[in-house]
Amino acid sequence: MEEYASPVSIDLSAYRNATDLVVARARTAPEHPAFDVAVDDGRSWRQVTTAQFVAEVEQVAKGLIAVGLEPGGRVALMAATRYEWAVCDLAIWFAGGVVVPIYDTAAPGQVNAILTAAAVQIGIGGSRAQVKALADGLAGLGRAGRSTWSLDAAPGADLAALAAAGAAVSPTELEARRTNADLDSLATIVFTSGTSGQPKGAKITHRNFVGQVLAVSAGYEEVVREDGNTVIFLPLAHVLARGLQLICLASGMRIAHITDPRKLIAALPRLQPTFLVVVPRVLQKIEAAIGAKADHAGLGWLWAQARRTAIEVGTAAEAADAGRPLPVTTGLRLRRMVYDKLFYARLRAKLGGRITYLLSGAASLDPELSLLFRGAGVPVVEGYGLTETTAPITGNLPGAIRSGTVGVPLPGSTVRIAADGEVLTRGVGVFPGYLEPADNAEAFVDGFFRTGDLGTLDADGHLRLSGRVKDVIITAGGKTICPAAWEQAVESDPLVAHAVLVGEGRPYPGGLILLDVESLRAWAARHGARALATLRDPAPGQPIRVDDSRLIGVVARLVRAANAEVSRSEQVRRFTLLVADLSEDGGAVTPTMKLKRARFTQSASDIIDGLYLGAGTPA
Repeated sequence: MEEYASPVSIDLSAYRNATDLVVARARTAPEHPAFDVAVDDGRSWRQVTTAQFVAEVEQVAKGLIAVGLEPGGRVALMAATRYEWAVCDLAIWFAGGVVVPIYDTAAPGQVNAILTAAAVQIGIGGSRAQVKALADGLAGLGRAGRSTWSLDAAPGADLAALAAAGAAVSPTELEARRTNADLDSLATIVFTSGTSGQPKGAKITHRNFVGQVLAVSAGYEEVVREDGNTVIFLPLAHVLARGLQLICLASGMRIAHITDPRKLIAALPRLQPTFLVVVPRVLQKIEAAIGAKADHAGLGWLWAQARRTAIEVGTAAEAADAGRPLPVTTGLRLRRMVYDKLFYARLRAKLGGRITYLLSGAASLDPELSLLFRGAGVPVVEGYGLTETTAPITGNLPGAIRSGTVGVPLPGSTVRIAADGEVLTRGVGVFPGYLEPADNAEAFVDGFFRTGDLGTLDADGHLRLSGRVKDVIITAGGKTICPAAWEQAVESDPLVAHAVLVGEGRPYPGGLILLDVESLRAWAARHGARALATLRDPAPGQPIRVDDSRLIGVVARLVRAANAEVSRSEQVRRFTLLVADLSEDGGAVTPTMKLKRARFTQSASDIIDGLYLGAGTPA
């Protein structure tokens, strides 16, 4: 059994609940800009100070009290990422309530299930459709009348009307509500994404949030700082984005929200963030865009050299971090200078020009991609966490980044590796349990939360993940296979959105390669493959085979390279190229673009059968 605990302890004694983090900041720096808020659909931005933000929060909180929110009452918040989401999130806490976030893309059936399971009393929606989904669901629970409010303008039912309703609530009454909850009170109920089963309601306390804010602030002082700023574009219903928002509010780091992630890159030069949280797919798309532009200009060969140089520089930097410096030749320095002017500086400019660090989470990051960005002057801090741990358990720290790992336990956390390889954890962020007691039966062991992930710890406490316990495959011949290594190797190419290794009870492993539709169409345009360039969008639950011989040849090389990195029993014998509806509405992926493996393989069961009946391509 391996175990590693952070040597840094966390003292929460100065805080009654999570609202104290924001109140303390408002007292020390009331006029410091806390938010950049989009005006005219992002064409311009206005700044909101900490004092202005808290004033808005207090007005909405008074309104919630006036319309009947009781201490401990549950309020559903369903909207896209936006400034008003932040106002309502804190207002619910100021009023003594519990926040129940719902993804803005949730179907009516999912909304109703969450409202019922969490016993929600009041709903706040963003768009008209979201307000309607909440209103219909609450009406079905017998809660009609003034139980649903809108972030968008809606006379008599928007935030202005809600604030007006609370005009008679006194500051004394509001302060009593704000301080009603203590650290062990329930702060939020977050439903898991359901990648490996039905979503579960995770109960997260004020202690969890305060502990994580203090832990991250202690571990990342040079990243989370008062003169810095960030852009949040991940769903605020996800605990990672929400935790980041609270960390920034407590530290004075300015926040901007991007509702439509497709508008992120265009907004970065104006917002100029110093720090950004991304998912690996975003970094892959940035790399692919640079490569495609270089190809179009006839400079693909030069970008290939620049890419190799950046990886060399990144490797040398990581070796120096670890106290094992590598010799850096004059030639490497010169190449780095030349390619910085040609490529790396442009990459940094695309990110706004002020980025000091990127944080990558929600999925595994290809180590080579991490080294590439490090060598180009944008270090990537990879971390790891779950809803049940209030986001980060571990993280690579500035000055101690080790690509291929998700870092060391953050202050206040311990990681243990069980005998079967499962990652176990305990600490300030670990939740007390699920909403349904039956879901807790196998969630904990010896006081540690069972993450369901497989991993190992190195001598310095860096955690390296190797897959999910539930994804392990046992072939007909009794071979046990963990698919993650093969899948991640194939997914390193921007053409591939997801790679899925199959073979449970089968004679050998097979592979389903889900192509990224945007990258596929760009490839088709470059190579004159008209049929692929105009490929129709697949219907939800109905993957489409792709049979272009040239594309199959490209992916076959990826498959062979991935096969070379794993043992013979883990090597894929046949594979099939597919496109599938990978939107949230399609139901195959989570809002953070993780594949719902069981649901997808069920929809592709006939295709999987075909791999063992001679269909597909031999690897």
